[in-house]
Amino acid sequence: MRVAICPGSFDPVTYGHLDVIKRATRIFDRVYVTVLNNPTKNPLFTVEERLDFLRRATADLENTVCEYFEGLLVDYARQRKAVAMVRGLRAVSDFESEFKMASMNRNLNPDVETIFMMTSGEYAFLSSSIVREVASYGGDVSKWVPGFVAVALQARLQERNLERSRQL
Repeated sequence: MRVAICPGSFDPVTYGHLDVIKRATRIFDRVYVTVLNNPTKNPLFTVEERLDFLRRATADLENTVCEYFEGLLVDYARQRKAVAMVRGLRAVSDFESEFKMASMNRNLNPDVETIFMMTSGEYAFLSSSIVREVASYGGDVSKWVPGFVAVALQARLQERNLERSRQL
């Protein structure tokens, strides 16, 4: 069985993420969609919420498993017997940081390849952070995230705005 990992923060999951995940499922027998904790980021959604979004968004993909992992991705890959990590690239600007991570991961575990997959053109500009920003100004993000994510995003942002107004 050929196993791959699609890691990310997924805060929140977007159609760009799902594009890469779906395409990976056509290449690999099993794809672990892995929410990684990035200590440099301050997530809007909890790990449990992000996992729930991913599980719902990938429910029609029988060969996906959504999980959470904290630590080195190469350790997780070893545990899952993965042969590859699939990383989405939107633009040339993504390549430099992804190349550095891939090189480090290869140095730590040369048995796991990194596969770069270009997102479809319609999602080349899309990121979780830009979705959060548009939503924070009341913009409609439903064309970039699943409907249940758009609803949860608006609710969370309203909660935060209420909390901020109470603090003032």
